[in-house]
Amino acid sequence: MKRTTIGEFEELCLLTVAVLNQEAYGISVKDEIKRRTDRDVTISSIHSTLVRLEKKGLLKSHMGGANEVRGGRAKRIFELTALGKQVINQARELRNQLWMDIPKLIWEN
Repeated sequence: MKRTTIGEFEELCLLTVAVLNQEAYGISVKDEIKRRTDRDVTISSIHSTLVRLEKKGLLKSHMGGANEVRGGRAKRIFELTALGKQVINQARELRNQLWMDIPKLIWEN
């Protein structure tokens, strides 16, 4: 099976959507990335990445309920697809294997 490759920021967004579970929408993803990485990202970069990941079939979305706090506007809620779960598992396995294959000599200096 061909491996789907994703970039570092795409992986970060996928993982954040997984962490947030049913509360993953643009601002919550942005805030969680900031909280965990101290990385300032624009909401437009979050939205474009989430939409790109949805087009790749790694995420799916639906409109959540509207509320007064948002001026009656609904949120677009994102969640991982089966393919999205598979891709982040592949990324984790690859990273783990690379870490395990680093020669111990490198860490002894």
